[in-house]
Amino acid sequence: MKHIPNFITCLNLAAGFTAVIFASRGMFTTASWLIVAAMVFDFFDGFAARLLHAYSETGKELDSLADVVSFGVAPALIIHKMIEAGVSQAQGASPFMTEILPFVPLLMPVLAGLRLAIFNVDTTQSTVFKGLPTPANAIAAISVVLAAAYSHSPLISSFTGSPVALAVYTIILSILMVTRIPLLSNKFNGFRFSGNEWRFIMAGVTVAMLLIFGIASAPLIIPVYILISVAALYLPFQSR
Repeated sequence: MKHIPNFITCLNLAAGFTAVIFASRGMFTTASWLIVAAMVFDFFDGFAARLLHAYSETGKELDSLADVVSFGVAPALIIHKMIEAGVSQAQGASPFMTEILPFVPLLMPVLAGLRLAIFNVDTTQSTVFKGLPTPANAIAAISVVLAAAYSHSPLISSFTGSPVALAVYTIILSILMVTRIPLLSNKFNGFRFSGNEWRFIMAGVTVAMLLIFGIASAPLIIPVYILISVAALYLPFQSR
């Protein structure tokens, strides 16, 4: 039983690596859904560890290694291939676009690894994250892919087809991972509303956006997460 959490973590890693394979073939939507699967496994390995009291240093390190692949390397490769595709379609592309922009996504796995290394030794991030978590980074990356694939929004399609926009987006996400901005942890303190107020608000707003505006609103999930985290920091609920 004690090996179940690590097995689930290995499924996370397997899903992430499979996403890399599909991304390398230009199958960005499939790769994005595989990253979603990796997120599900990432959630359940921690859940299983808590349920079975099967914590271990090996599991902690394995989880970070899997997250680097699934939420650092895989989304970075998707963006890299999308930038390459955009550059190939641009007429008269400059050397900067052809030789520099496709390698901007290198920042993402490097800073994801740094973010996870810091997280592993920082004991102050149990209830509040400092910097954008790597799964949130992956959500931000794949949300534009899935929104472009299923919403057919011209605005989103133009964004995903712009090498410069994708490069800037990558830089912003990568830097956010290593900032010290306090952000809400996704770990609920039980199922009571008290103590989880802002987490329930975040979940409710996210679900409402997706139900009302559909998949086209997916790219707003992480900006909303950041805004609600800032609100939680400066507008805490008063305990009764």
